[in-house]
Amino acid sequence: MKRLSAIRVVIIAFILSGCSTQPSGDAGWITLLDGSSLDNWNQIGSSNWRIEDGAAVADAGDGLLVLKRTYTDFQIRAEFWIDDNANSGIYIRGTDPNKVASANAYEVNIFDKRPDPTYGTGAIVGVAKVVPMPKAGGKWNVYEITAKGDRMIVVLNGVQTVDVRDSKHTGGVIALQHGPDAVKNTGVVKFRRVQIKPL
Repeated sequence: MKRLSAIRVVIIAFILSGCSTQPSGDAGWITLLDGSSLDNWNQIGSSNWRIEDGAAVADAGDGLLVLKRTYTDFQIRAEFWIDDNANSGIYIRGTDPNKVASANAYEVNIFDKRPDPTYGTGAIVGVAKVVPMPKAGGKWNVYEITAKGDRMIVVLNGVQTVDVRDSKHTGGVIALQHGPDAVKNTGVVKFRRVQIKPL
């Protein structure tokens, strides 16, 4: 009898919790890139983007994966891996989906060997510097980016690198970059488990 009462308590607690089998940390998140296809993205430029071992991978050329829809206020979580020489980044609020650049979007940079390291990994190019610059090469990392109104917060591997206000771009596309390094070589860039939560 005591066992039946314990089971009833567990069932009632489950019902009161909303009957959700999804972890509460994932509530409201939309998966944009799950490592199985590039269907949500348009490719621009010459990079050889493909799905490989559960990630979007590029290791030659110069180009972007551009999300097919636009967002204004949101949080992004993205796992990424780059080699030490790679130049990458996540563009947000891009106003031209056919030509995404730091002039018409915010570029949350991933570039450990950028000639000007103040706008390297962890920074928003031309908007928010990071000193000292963290290193991301040779390992899996997690970016958490929040854009709400004119405020942007960047967190890399649990450490905040940017908290800035800027109102140049209020909404637009999101893009994942694979670009040349300072001497025009290209490195390996991988993205997996890219998610967004509209705010």
